[in-house]
Amino acid sequence: MTAPRKTAKASTTAQTSTSQDDTGTADAVPATPTPTVRVMIVCIPAELPAQALTSRTLDQHFGVSGTLVHRFWASPSRWLWQRSQLVNPRSGHPTYCAGGPIRLLDLTGMRHAAGVGAAIRHQLWSRVVQGTRPAMPWPQLLQQHLADPAKLPLPDAIAKYHNQPRVIAMRMHNTVAYGAARLDLRELEMFQGGPVAYQHYCAITAIAADTVLTVDGHRLTPASDAFAHRVTYLEQASHYLATLDDNQRLLSIAL
Repeated sequence: MTAPRKTAKASTTAQTSTSQDDTGTADAVPATPTPTVRVMIVCIPAELPAQALTSRTLDQHFGVSGTLVHRFWASPSRWLWQRSQLVNPRSGHPTYCAGGPIRLLDLTGMRHAAGVGAAIRHQLWSRVVQGTRPAMPWPQLLQQHLADPAKLPLPDAIAKYHNQPRVIAMRMHNTVAYGAARLDLRELEMFQGGPVAYQHYCAITAIAADTVLTVDGHRLTPASDAFAHRVTYLEQASHYLATLDDNQRLLSIAL
């Protein structure tokens, strides 16, 4: 697995240079760092009818190309007739859906589950990297490359990242791990922030995802994949989402 990953629907990109994605194939990296945006949370305007919320109409109503994704949990205390107010609900417990009114979504349960999962994942990561020194995260090396490509060519930046003992330990683990047991190299900096910081990061990200489109059409998004920029975004997004009325509808979109 290589360090950089293809950036999905980043806000602006003027020029590109060559990099590699997680499969080792050549890919494009923006000339300036842009965040990896895979999932957007949309605050649906009140006047938009529920029947308009389909994957085919996302570009028309929100200016994005993507598909609805089952990210939210429906509240277990909802009445049976309220199921029709959810967007694409599935069967099962918890009931996954692509969105709905905040009052019908179990955001508290989502945060708790994400935090518990993060605690277990950080324990695993700690065992995997035990005895290794802290590593330089990929966003820092990418920034160094972009600041002076002649001094640090992209292949050298990738090699420098991969040759760090802590990164090697994570990659070695991933060669024999599958599914949820794999460790995301993009979260290296978050892991190194400590177990509590990593839990909070995962818990808030479960709700705010990678970007939020507000009711008035403003887009909240991190400046880059650097942990500090992600934290700034999560602060802004969580504050905004906390101010919304319980009747506000949310929608989850995979970009």
